Amino acid sequence: MRIAHISDCYFPRTGGIETQVSSLALRQQARGDQVRVITATPGHGQVRAGSDVVDGLDVLRIAARMPFELPVHPRTRSSVRAALEAEPADVVHVHVGSVSPFAWGATLAAVDCGLPVLVTVHSMWGPLARPGYGLAERLAHWGSRGIQLSAVSRTAAREVARAVPQAQSVIVVPNGIDPLDWRLADWHEGDPGELRLVTVMRMAPRKRVGALVRSAAMAQRALGAQGRLRLTLIGDGPERSRAEKWVAAHGLADQFRFAGRLDREGILDAFSRADAYAQPSVRESFGIAALEARTAGLPVLVRKESGSVQFVQDGVTGLVVADDAGLAAAMVRLAREPGLAARMREHNMACPPHEQWSNVLVDVDKAYAAARDRAAAS
Repeated sequence: MRIAHISDCYFPRTGGIETQVSSLALRQQARGDQVRVITATPGHGQVRAGSDVVDGLDVLRIAARMPFELPVHPRTRSSVRAALEAEPADVVHVHVGSVSPFAWGATLAAVDCGLPVLVTVHSMWGPLARPGYGLAERLAHWGSRGIQLSAVSRTAAREVARAVPQAQSVIVVPNGIDPLDWRLADWHEGDPGELRLVTVMRMAPRKRVGALVRSAAMAQRALGAQGRLRLTLIGDGPERSRAEKWVAAHGLADQFRFAGRLDREGILDAFSRADAYAQPSVRESFGIAALEARTAGLPVLVRKESGSVQFVQDGVTGLVVADDAGLAAAMVRLAREPGLAARMREHNMACPPHEQWSNVLVDVDKAYAAARDRAAAS
């Protein structure tokens, strides 16, 4: 199959969408598909526009000189249309976030060429974003021109369906993971009476690191002298300093460890010394770090609004809570019922999640087939 992936941003920029697009494209290429990535992100050195190769993948860069290297091009539609006419694809897979100006223009170009198009939304489309996506619907005539919409979780898909009510369907195409990458060589049991929590996040406002440390402090107050809670926070970002100051001001520095950015081996080591993983965010379209923790065996604590409920089943693979007080209560419950965490850990280690690449590739192929059917019917 000839597949063209389109993404505003791509390597050398790094982020969740870029990593997922690369991982998917590499696996498709490995099975024999003809794959390329079209992006508005300039490459290293002199490769600003034109052909590039990254990790063995063909990358077409349609990049203009913009402040801060913004992924915007003044002639996106005509440039991408020319590229797709020169090298036709059997399907065009467009990857979008909350703001994806290049991807929208590229979507129109693919429609101009009469190609099947799958649009995968990697973010949560909340109320503030809906007017913009309603405009995109009108511009592309998605309801009548055969574009298949998808999102990375059921939660995100519901948001897309609300934002684009004209769409006939929004299917789920989840992010993928390789379970072997997150298998623990060993798990280190902690001290009796101590609950060890871990989280991995970019400490930006929407990730709610402040809410997490406050919930953990609330849980410690509820436990009192009957238990001890420790929390390791992996990652960095603009909210880290504020969270560290709050922890220090409340005399909790010996229970909260800010580890900074760690590589995969460092994260795995932290997972091997933890009893559970906590994710406080509510605007999480998927939660790849939570999936990595669940794959390593850790029970995952999540808010019910998060897309991570895609792979967190309450009481089986983790605990799903309604609010921050519920997050604190879940921590207290695990501290007081160590057998519950042990049972969930055993289940997670014995039962890999559906969201592994062997299954995700099948899901993607089904979505491509749906895109072809819609294009043929339009």
